[in-house]
Amino acid sequence: MKLLMTLLLLVNFAGNPDLATIRKMYADITKSENNAKEFVAKLAGISNNDDKILVAYKAASILLESKFEKKLGAKIERFKEGAKLLEATIKSDPSNIEMRMIRLSIQEDVPGITGYKKNIKEDKKFITTYYASQGAALKDYLKDFVLQSKSFSEKEKQFVK
Repeated sequence: MKLLMTLLLLVNFAGNPDLATIRKMYADITKSENNAKEFVAKLAGISNNDDKILVAYKAASILLESKFEKKLGAKIERFKEGAKLLEATIKSDPSNIEMRMIRLSIQEDVPGITGYKKNIKEDKKFITTYYASQGAALKDYLKDFVLQSKSFSEKEKQFVK
C-alpha cells in the first residue's frame, strides 16, 4: 500500500516539467536537432488544461517539430496545429508577456511563405512597454531573448540594458 501511494505521488509531481527547465531548454533549441527533440519530448505530456505558459511552449514545440517532418503535407499540418494552439493560448491571456515572447521568437524565424509573421510589431511593442514591470527572473529571461533577437534593432535593444 505504501508503495502504491509513493508511486502515485511520484506520478503527480513528476508529471509536468518546471518552467525554469523549459526556459533554459527553449533558449537552446535552435542549437541542434537533438536539443529540439529533447524539448519536444519534455513537453509531450502537457495538455491544453495545464499552465498556459507551458501550453504556449508546447505549441512552440509543435511548430519546431514541423520543421523536422519529412513530408510536406505533414509539415504543413503540424505547423498549423502549433500556430493554432499558440494563438488560442495567447487569446486566453493576451497580457502574458512570456507567451508574447514565445510567439515573437517563432514568427521572427519562420519563412515568410507561412504567412505567420503578422504579430511581430505588436509583440515587440508589448514586450518593450511591459518589460520593466516584470519580476527579476522573467526580466533576465526576456533580456536574453531581446539581446539575441533579430526583430529588435541595436537602438531598440537599449531598453533592456
